[in-house]
Amino acid sequence: MLSTSNCQVFVVSTMFGLVSVVAAVDGGLFPDATRRVLVCSNNTHTPETTPSVPAMDGFGALSARFDRVVTLNSDIAPLHPAEWSPRAIEAPSWERYLRQAWGLGSDPIHLVLESIQVSPAQALCRIFPDAAIDVYADGLMGYSPTRTVLPGEIGSRISRLLHLDLVPNLEPLLLSEWGVDPVIIPGDRFTKIIAVISDSLPLAYDSSRPVALILGQYLSALGIMSAKEEQELYLGMLRGLVELGHQMIIFKPHPSSGHHLSLAMEAEANRLDVSCSVLTEPWLAEYLFHRMDVARVVSCFSTGLMTASTFYGLQVAQLGAISLLDRLSPFQNSNRIPATLVADLMPELRSLPAGDSPASITATPRLRQLVVAVGYAMQPGLYPHLRTAAENFLDSHFVDNMRYFKRRRLTKLRLPGALPASTQVLRRFRPSRVLAKLQLRAR
Repeated sequence: MLSTSNCQVFVVSTMFGLVSVVAAVDGGLFPDATRRVLVCSNNTHTPETTPSVPAMDGFGALSARFDRVVTLNSDIAPLHPAEWSPRAIEAPSWERYLRQAWGLGSDPIHLVLESIQVSPAQALCRIFPDAAIDVYADGLMGYSPTRTVLPGEIGSRISRLLHLDLVPNLEPLLLSEWGVDPVIIPGDRFTKIIAVISDSLPLAYDSSRPVALILGQYLSALGIMSAKEEQELYLGMLRGLVELGHQMIIFKPHPSSGHHLSLAMEAEANRLDVSCSVLTEPWLAEYLFHRMDVARVVSCFSTGLMTASTFYGLQVAQLGAISLLDRLSPFQNSNRIPATLVADLMPELRSLPAGDSPASITATPRLRQLVVAVGYAMQPGLYPHLRTAAENFLDSHFVDNMRYFKRRRLTKLRLPGALPASTQVLRRFRPSRVLAKLQLRAR
């Protein structure tokens, strides 16, 4: 049920999250309130050198929806938001302090948070122990299972999971173990906000000619691959686009990417005799989807691939999502479901014909069953009720979906697709491990 509190506190750390929250407000998903406070948090590793949400283009127009805007980093300095974990004995003092600093008075609080498994979201839930809680999904992570067991005093207060309908006909797994209602943020409100911001930007690119976009991520920063491997991945995207006939390309690197990556992309473009511009502004990819004639969008497993296809009807392709699935460790890595969705729904760049048309992205019954099976294998302790569905899917479809699972994980959970008993015995003995590997490859 919707909170009847008079004070709504929205906590955001990204521009994408802010646009999503504002789309929810504009779409009527929150009742009227006497006070709406926007709390901006910079959760990056080095917030001193990374642009915060208030510094982003378009922030002024969006912040006008709120009665007050505050910055968490300055209010809790020198503590870092992601490492902020007040002790229980300190929580009442923090509540008094923040109520005064944020002008909350003594009103009941309705918290609207992202990433509920970690701080600062968990810290705020403990500081405001009586607050109603809504969670919003910042991208494809909403389809993933909850990463950790939430304390009962937090999980029991969460009423809704607000999310964009990035994969139509697919319900999020996040927080479903608590019976939380998933509520779709209106996509038309999201794209309308994007349009207003995008139209106000000083675009320095030729919007009259078709361009292809490469969306960078922070794969090496997460330790998923080395910086050299990530660079080669993006160079592969560039080469693949050129082979398909694209002559104008824009590379949007992740803000944490080093300058060397942009230089490598520009050098390769010069060698291939095509134009490759590097987007240096901290803009959302969706601004370009709206403003430019985008012929194709390529990435590894970025949420931008889904918004491009679902909300803008653009041609999309992935490169590296399939091989990434084998690299993610441990198996319960929260990037697994986003990578699974992209690998299953998006064509691979290297296999595309030159004149393909946009594919309709929607969740088939098989995909829904796949997400349930992968989600259960990731977090069996949180979703024991999904075991039968996972067993049925693996029993019928494992051979055709092996790339989404690791046999050692299935063996540990005693699921269909587990290693044969003889191979399990061999793997226990060091001298026999080479033979065991040869047996697995032969299968």
